[in-house]
Amino acid sequence: MNQVQITDNKKNMNQTTNAILMIRPVAFRMNEQTAVNNYYQKVLDGLLPATVNAKAQQEFDAFVDQLLGVGVQVIVVDDTTETDTPDSIFPNNWISFHENGDVVLYPMFAENRRLERREDILDILEEEGFQVNEIMDYSSAETEGFFLEGTGSIVLDRENGKAYCALSPRADEELFIEFCEDFEYSPVIFEAFQTVDSARKLIYHTNVMMCIGDTFAVICADCIDDKKERKMVLDSLRGDDKEIILITESQLNNFAGNMLEVIGANERRYLVMSASAYQCLTKKQIAQLEEHLTILKVNLDTIEACGGGSARCMMAEIFLPTASV
Repeated sequence: MNQVQITDNKKNMNQTTNAILMIRPVAFRMNEQTAVNNYYQKVLDGLLPATVNAKAQQEFDAFVDQLLGVGVQVIVVDDTTETDTPDSIFPNNWISFHENGDVVLYPMFAENRRLERREDILDILEEEGFQVNEIMDYSSAETEGFFLEGTGSIVLDRENGKAYCALSPRADEELFIEFCEDFEYSPVIFEAFQTVDSARKLIYHTNVMMCIGDTFAVICADCIDDKKERKMVLDSLRGDDKEIILITESQLNNFAGNMLEVIGANERRYLVMSASAYQCLTKKQIAQLEEHLTILKVNLDTIEACGGGSARCMMAEIFLPTASV
């Protein structure tokens, strides 16, 4: 297992952004292709597919309204009915945007998730005034069975030049190291587990068990079974002056790790999470977080149950430069 390379890799990049890409679902359902290693997904008995999608759309629209209401710029793109893309609501897995104008496309584990990659989304962003310089496309690795699912697999500390990755069937070590070399991040590599039917199974995405904000980190350290790896990850975060807020595996199961810090109007900082994540936090944890920023909670019950993902997965951060007029 690779250890973190302790290098001074400070990048003078922003950790958070005011601009978010979100994909509005048209045929949301539980994706049977991802359920094989996403243990958070559930079948909602007795609900017709159209009902599930309608509920997901309601949750999505209310989420967007809440973000817009605090001054976050949200670019909403409608999913298309031409493809079978039940997970399109989670764009952060297939694309990421970077301050130098780079756009990265990622190799996806589920075949129907590969259909989510759409070039027209880049056209829409350019129409909105964002500048796209280069496209780095790792997606061909999926044909050989290697995957790395964007900022689901990779949790970036952009400011300190570190990339955290919990290896899993959806996060290949060599591919992750290649990403780190290409973008000059120091890799922090470990394995994270959850208990499923009394067995320890790899957690499918890193962003389920940790979130890095500007001045804090939320992490379920109990998921990192190897004590040396756990110490390495915590030491790395502490070394960058992040206040560490520990969550339990039970809280993780309520998506308490799947949060994202965003910037609203007047540079005010918000931590976006689902209502279920908020409800499972202790008063002490909430107080710790509120020392840093304002909590914005959204109801995502249907999306979480069927999709096995939560608030952070739904937001693809846009760090692209704005085109000069």
